[in-house]
Amino acid sequence: MLLLGMSCELKPLIKPSNQILRFILDQTGCLRPEEALKPEHSNYNITSGLINKRLHLGTGRTNAHQTKGGIHQIVDRIRAGDVRTVSRLIRHIEDKNPRATEVIKALFPLTGHAHVIGLTGAPGAGKSTLNDALITSYRRQGKTVGVLAVDPTSPFTGGAILGDRVRMQRHAEDKGVFIRSLATRGALGGLSDAVDEAIHVLDAMGKDVILVETVGTGQSEVDIMNNAHTILLVLTPGMGDEVQTLKAGVMEIADLFLINKADQPGAAKLLNELKRALDMADSFPCGWRPPILTVENIAQPEPFVDKVNQVRCKIEEHYELLRDSDILRQRERRKAEVQLKHALDNALVDEVVECLRQGGEWEGLLQALTDKSTDPYTLAEGITSLIYAPDWTGKLANMDIAAGQGGNDHEL
Repeated sequence: MLLLGMSCELKPLIKPSNQILRFILDQTGCLRPEEALKPEHSNYNITSGLINKRLHLGTGRTNAHQTKGGIHQIVDRIRAGDVRTVSRLIRHIEDKNPRATEVIKALFPLTGHAHVIGLTGAPGAGKSTLNDALITSYRRQGKTVGVLAVDPTSPFTGGAILGDRVRMQRHAEDKGVFIRSLATRGALGGLSDAVDEAIHVLDAMGKDVILVETVGTGQSEVDIMNNAHTILLVLTPGMGDEVQTLKAGVMEIADLFLINKADQPGAAKLLNELKRALDMADSFPCGWRPPILTVENIAQPEPFVDKVNQVRCKIEEHYELLRDSDILRQRERRKAEVQLKHALDNALVDEVVECLRQGGEWEGLLQALTDKSTDPYTLAEGITSLIYAPDWTGKLANMDIAAGQGGNDHEL
């Protein structure tokens, strides 16, 4: 919370350090406060507590004057590592701006070079702290790093704190590091719907390594498996009995297990339980048995750094094994399938829903379901039949919501 209100004068509630303020403004593609007060920037407004520039990518659907040349200029700026252009594009991806889709189309052939690493685990397991340490470790190897930190969205207010990157503020001045927070915006599975495209953007930006940190997950939030080459599951002692280590779900997708806060009571027990669980596995893809690593107290810098370096080495070892086998191609194909389905959802489902909303039929459909006068399956079948008919948008606008109950009659 930097500023008060929606369209108001600048009134800091909490005076952050210059480093934090500069970091937040740079990473969100926003102007600095002193820039916004200049007369030439009178078309800037205050929204969501920050001074947001009206984005260069435009709003709404693509029109005639938004040429391919403009898209190529945006692509060139992204390839050159322009932080604000990247930030604006990711914000438009989150907002599902069709203009962003056109840019992603141009960026897609430039992707496929970065090593994407997923960090997942329960809330409070220490994912952000580990992320921060891994950034440092990779930077010492001379590699550039992109970070996507996903934070949960409130189901009541729709807001998100987006606070994970505050733990990584020491990298604010490093031009080889780009950190962006994403809100789930209701998406399930531990990620944001914008993660796929955001990974493409950072890949095209030239980042060698992309770290994707999920929200605090339970046992079934496994979407990270469709986005990352290497998945690191962060665990802490005292999170449950040995039955938890045998349950399907997030335990099955891990390529590496990391016991964080391993100096706490119960760490040895957790280590043994994980070993027993792995011993029960029939086989491991490509012969890779997920290693179990431990990291102790961050308050002891030298041992902590040594352990984090060991984690990085194991991550790199796993990626080398993937590249030398057919497993990497299999994972890329799985990712491609998910991306295609996601794109179809956006192209078909979202288009239909938007058409229904604009025509006013959406609320009528929801009311019919609430009144139990029809069911969602009959409605979905009827809408699908209209989509495959000529002039389906007009038919949707004139459909009869009350009809089509009980049976296979597709006329709604």
